[in-house]
Amino acid sequence: MSRISILLVDDHPIVREGYRRLLEMDAKFSVCAEAEDVAQAYQAYKEHRPDVVIMDMTLLGASGIEATRRIREFDKDAKILVFSMHSGSAFALKAFEAGSRGYVTKSSPPRELIRAVEIVAGGGRAMSEDISRALAADRLSGANPAIGELTPRETEILRMVASGLASEAIADQLNLSVKTVRNIHYAVKSKIGAENDAHLVWLALAAGLIQANHPASGRD
Repeated sequence: MSRISILLVDDHPIVREGYRRLLEMDAKFSVCAEAEDVAQAYQAYKEHRPDVVIMDMTLLGASGIEATRRIREFDKDAKILVFSMHSGSAFALKAFEAGSRGYVTKSSPPRELIRAVEIVAGGGRAMSEDISRALAADRLSGANPAIGELTPRETEILRMVASGLASEAIADQLNLSVKTVRNIHYAVKSKIGAENDAHLVWLALAAGLIQANHPASGRD
């Protein structure tokens, strides 16, 4: 029986080493490659064609949502499992919309990650229990409905703007023109009802797209 090959994507080498050791304790798994950002993840996927990608959301530059989107554009059958510190429903929803097959939080027991890899490798969908609860609670409360209507690309630009990145830096990381980034930025503000960028930051914070220690922008 062939082993399940895995691409690990995380921007912390020590964390990747921990995942590798955990996974390779099980004879069913083999880590074939590692990556720390979107460009490396995309290149490693094309080179190694792993059975499963374990994708962190918080990478250097653009997030795992963008990496997921790019890989799925290259291979619509790519099996991507998000393994993230973000336990809010907004990131999970956008990860699924971008094409991920599963979402497990890093606060979950190790066995939950192992189980999710097996499910995703077999063609199924997997979620940790806390994400299932967060998604259910979000639907019941109806919180931030406008953010839920954003596309994965719009959500990524919202996250990057709210994190304090300038349009030029966002354009460079997403391979877009500055004009396109600014147009999407304006459209996002209109869609979610943000009066200015400071308001946009607070809406992104409330949705769980950024953490409280991110610098708030005061740009209009």
